[in-house]
Amino acid sequence: KTSSPKCFIITVYPAPGPVPKDQVRLYSMRFCPFAQRTRLVLHAKGIKFETINIHLKQKPDWFLEKNPDGLVPVIETPAGEVVNESVITSVFLDEVYPEKKLLPATPFGKAQQKMMLEHFSKVCLFKISSARRKGDDVSGLEAELKEKFTSLNEYLVKRKTKFFGGDTITFIDYMMWPFFERLGMFEVQHCLDHTPELKKWTELMLEDPAVKATMHSTENHKTFYNNFLDGKPDFDYGL
Repeated sequence: KTSSPKCFIITVYPAPGPVPKDQVRLYSMRFCPFAQRTRLVLHAKGIKFETINIHLKQKPDWFLEKNPDGLVPVIETPAGEVVNESVITSVFLDEVYPEKKLLPATPFGKAQQKMMLEHFSKVCLFKISSARRKGDDVSGLEAELKEKFTSLNEYLVKRKTKFFGGDTITFIDYMMWPFFERLGMFEVQHCLDHTPELKKWTELMLEDPAVKATMHSTENHKTFYNNFLDGKPDFDYGL
């Protein structure tokens, strides 16, 4: 059973003690889409965990010792194992906790999902946001995004499945979801209008308990993101 993670921002705070034996610890940030990937996996698999949210503008020295890059997510186990990066932590959790596997069983199935993730990683959401903020024309970038969405829509049509790995949610769905959750924040939700199967996928994802447990409203995403871009992020926003 998944615990209700305690969430607090670390500024001047002593290093946490050892991870309790019956759970893992997630170092996160509430609005980070990459950390959300790991949270989705933790919730979907029912792994007991606690959360420590890191103030990414005031990172404590002890956190930088765990991950010199200073990025989240980071997973720490009771054995003192430290794993970072969103996809790597998610794969790690799926392998260490074999109940309710999210990755396919076959090497080819795993390869298919990794190829799709590589393709999806080239989506230009942050470029669109940056260009719009500068007052630049974003029509070309939006056309590129629509092309990516068309490709994803065609994949679902060809497979005749509800989700990208079949008729149940799998690893690839959780890896892509955080960015679809933020389409409203980036003001590009209209780019889904021409992709009915992909739009249906987003609606189905919103019904998932793990998605419900980790998501924020578009309004909260927008407020945090705008404050972040203005150099005044409120990592506790909405609490």
